[in-house]
Amino acid sequence: EKPPTWSVGAPRAMSLGEYERHCDSINSDFDNESSGRSGPRPGPVLGGEQEELHYAPIRVLGRGAFGEATLYRRTEDDSLVVWKEVDLTRLSEKERRDALNEIVILALLQHDNIIAYYNHFMDNTTLLIELEYCNGGNLYDKILRQKDKLFEEEMVVWYLFQIASAVSCIHREGILHRDIKTLNIFLTKANLIKLGDYGLAKKLNSEYSMAETLVGTPYYMSPELCQGVKYNFKSDIWAVGCVAFELLTLKRTFDATNPLNLCLKIVQGNRAMEVDSSVYSLDLIHMVHSCLDQDPEKRPTADELLETPLISKHRRTSTMNEAPIAVVTSRTSEVYVWGGGKSSPQKLDAIKSGCSARQVCAGNTHFAVVTVEKELYTWVNMQGGTKLHGQLGHGDKASYRQPKHVEKLQGKAIRQVSCGDDFTVCITDEGQAFAFGSDYYGCIGVSKAFGSEVLEPRQLTVFLSNPVEQVSCGDNHVAVLTRNREVYTWGCGEYGRLGLDSEEDHSLPQKVEIQKTSNIVSVQCGSDGTFLLTQAGKVLACGLNEFNKLGLNQCTSGIINHDAYQEIPYTTCFTLAKKLSFYKVRTIAPGKTHTAAIDERGRLLTFGSNKCGQLGVGDYKKRLGINLLGGPLGGKQVIRVSCGDEFTIAATDDNHIFAWGNGGNGRLAMTPTERAHSSDICTSWPRPIFGSLHYVPDLSCRGWHTIIIVEKVINSKTILRSSSSGLSIGTGK
Repeated sequence: EKPPTWSVGAPRAMSLGEYERHCDSINSDFDNESSGRSGPRPGPVLGGEQEELHYAPIRVLGRGAFGEATLYRRTEDDSLVVWKEVDLTRLSEKERRDALNEIVILALLQHDNIIAYYNHFMDNTTLLIELEYCNGGNLYDKILRQKDKLFEEEMVVWYLFQIASAVSCIHREGILHRDIKTLNIFLTKANLIKLGDYGLAKKLNSEYSMAETLVGTPYYMSPELCQGVKYNFKSDIWAVGCVAFELLTLKRTFDATNPLNLCLKIVQGNRAMEVDSSVYSLDLIHMVHSCLDQDPEKRPTADELLETPLISKHRRTSTMNEAPIAVVTSRTSEVYVWGGGKSSPQKLDAIKSGCSARQVCAGNTHFAVVTVEKELYTWVNMQGGTKLHGQLGHGDKASYRQPKHVEKLQGKAIRQVSCGDDFTVCITDEGQAFAFGSDYYGCIGVSKAFGSEVLEPRQLTVFLSNPVEQVSCGDNHVAVLTRNREVYTWGCGEYGRLGLDSEEDHSLPQKVEIQKTSNIVSVQCGSDGTFLLTQAGKVLACGLNEFNKLGLNQCTSGIINHDAYQEIPYTTCFTLAKKLSFYKVRTIAPGKTHTAAIDERGRLLTFGSNKCGQLGVGDYKKRLGINLLGGPLGGKQVIRVSCGDEFTIAATDDNHIFAWGNGGNGRLAMTPTERAHSSDICTSWPRPIFGSLHYVPDLSCRGWHTIIIVEKVINSKTILRSSSSGLSIGTGK
């Protein structure tokens, strides 16, 4: 796979005077703390409205001697940041200076290949530094995972380009990193490099200045460092050469059993092994060797590395953004499942605060969860005995009863997942689509190239040049919306559910012809039908309209005042649901025999079969049209809704969860006291469940099963921008 192009900026160099003034402004924060001030610092008086961003802690990433690093999620856009917390009371004077130094250095640097510094602030005696999160680990672990499989040359060049770009930026600012190593080079899941850890970095007056302090990691020390002589920016270039050598050989450049022998080998240039010239080009090998020249003067600068023909092809320009103020909200986040014989909600211990769920999906045979760190977990949801077809994506047909990470998608940032009857489709942040499971109806979308059962994720290459925005799966068909607002469908075509003006099956994605003015914003598949939602809130539908579950049937007035009811049994083309045009629909949730929708005012609409009271209208009578729900939901704004087989689950903005319809097989999460002796108890009014207030980020029903994310707010505090040095903590909400 060809690495993507990336951008390189050339930030303005800061003079030494500006640097010192910047240090003084940040130092004032430390001085205030050491002078005995405690408690949250009041924020500045705001002259106008400032944008608030809301953050929720996810999990602790690591703990050190003086604090910990915690992962936070920004709720507006689901982006992740790291807050590095340092307990100042446990630091010596030198350690406090190192902590200050890292903030100063990070605040100076703005570059796409450098860990982004967003802000810092004080909470009593704790220093908090807000940083960019890299969800792909570090280069050290990446090299270990290669085992004995060498990197492709193009990938090595791509990494070196990004590393050299970062080093060029810090050197232009007059900063010597002094600790470049694979452990300090971080990755995103899109293989973007981020150079981090500036605790040992040093600001020099000019490119000719020299440093004398012995710092750094022994394996990456330059000969001049080992010999105890003065060194400059070329010492960082040596470390870059060591990193490049590791990328080419998967081994350390210099290795020894003790530091003395290690320094001796470095000074003598006695490398552990040589690069395989049958695998890598001589141009690349010579470039790496030039970085490892014993004479610092003969080593290239970072800018000279970027100008080499091998690397320069990746160069282009970049832009940066400024971060607004934040509201940090601590929540408990838990995932519950019920149904299929499990009447009481079961909490999933594997998906909790340390591995919070971002999106959930229920299928007829399995569940899927996307975590906030954009990893995919799958497991079975049936009682046992059903043969699996690879819909879990783990490379086998085993019935995993607990959430299991889909390791075959390691390195992919999964944004959304959808479950069919016995297959799964997911999409990444980059718009790539992957599918796995049964290909009996062609739902994998690869023209059945891998047989009837696909046990691990396969990429749908048709979308390589047309990224996917959203995916939805029916029992045996799939619909996707691309980023350029095109709709594709494939799989079983019975009843015209693919919207292709036929009932033919298709094993490759087919583009659906829709008027461009429709401006489709969402696709949703029911068991045997498909809905499209437009930006204007109109609903288009195709497939089986049994019980009017697509909302296509029409009541018309006759010429002698008789009402005529026009039934549309099914339709093979996307057709406007005229009765829904009275409402601006924002969410559509199809079930097996009925459908629910939420309009722009948060009102809940239902239509389709009402045999078990699943329409929530207080009776079990046949309903021909669209029902606007009142009763227990009257006056409430519905924010989430999902429909299963003859039941409905909804969540409201006042943090209540309601269930109604067929309660058999545990579908309504009834408590033992609520359950009657009969297994097919039904309720036709929305009935509150869960007993206490919960916010619901996502929920999904399919068949008899429900999976739901519930959150409870623990506390909240506002972080305000400080006039001099970033952020300070305001009063709690």
